[in-house]
Amino acid sequence: MKDNILDLSEHDERDPNPWLALFLDDSVPINQRTKLVLMRDNSSKSVRYLLPFVEVGSKITMFFIHIFKFFFPKLINSSKILHRILAWGLKRFVSPDANLLIFRHFHIGTEILQFIAGNIPNVEIVGSPLKPKDFEDVKDDLFLKHDLNLYNFVILLNRQLKEKNITIGPPEQLNLGMITEDQFDHIEFPDRWTNVLDLRSAIELFTPFYQLFLTSNDFIRASNSLQLDETIAIYASQILGTPGHLGLINNKHPMVPVTTYSAAYRLVLHGLAAETLHEVLVKLKLNKGADGVVMPKK
Repeated sequence: MKDNILDLSEHDERDPNPWLALFLDDSVPINQRTKLVLMRDNSSKSVRYLLPFVEVGSKITMFFIHIFKFFFPKLINSSKILHRILAWGLKRFVSPDANLLIFRHFHIGTEILQFIAGNIPNVEIVGSPLKPKDFEDVKDDLFLKHDLNLYNFVILLNRQLKEKNITIGPPEQLNLGMITEDQFDHIEFPDRWTNVLDLRSAIELFTPFYQLFLTSNDFIRASNSLQLDETIAIYASQILGTPGHLGLINNKHPMVPVTTYSAAYRLVLHGLAAETLHEVLVKLKLNKGADGVVMPKK
């Protein structure tokens, strides 16, 4: 299924298309183009036929890498090589839809952190904005920097909150100037015959490389950072004054780490959580859809 996902004339009551149902449903706030490519990605042949084998192979590979790294923890550690492999793999084998979702995530994550920092009075955090436009930007330790940014943000923010005795709450004037309202400035992603991997298959395939080429500390920290979704969402809810979007968070309880073997699936949930929170901020900026529950009233 490619573009007929929106074709209601194809609807069969005896065989309803689940992706059409989810695309038409607006109960979960998410950018419309993002939802379209996500539903196309979910319905791809890669998900149906390749993903089950990739998931099993990925877990087995991670098990043996775990043993290897236990005995030889410093033998293979190179973030530079890792990110060159990731850039090459994304360009050669990942579908345009999956690439769009991956590249969007860095822009969205950057803007969410900027929103939080920009709406807490007397807090100053100079972060490292990540807004990649092409595959060359991936080579600059993009994925590793994303994980580091999250932890550094939490540490720097809470140090200032404690030193200045600040409590996070709704500001007098909400600042949404950093929120991009629609799409980001990306390249046109390649669409050759080799660009077939769906989002989850790509992540499952890349995760063992992440484990192999990073130190154990970097890999475990990257996996655990996914559970900071709850922390970031709580900060946002304190600023917005509406906790409804917390119900959209699935990666929770960062003080109780989850096994790294589930990192790939949790990474997809991490991306979805960021997309939904960002769309809440976009609609708030555009003054649309305010219900006082999931969508706060401006």
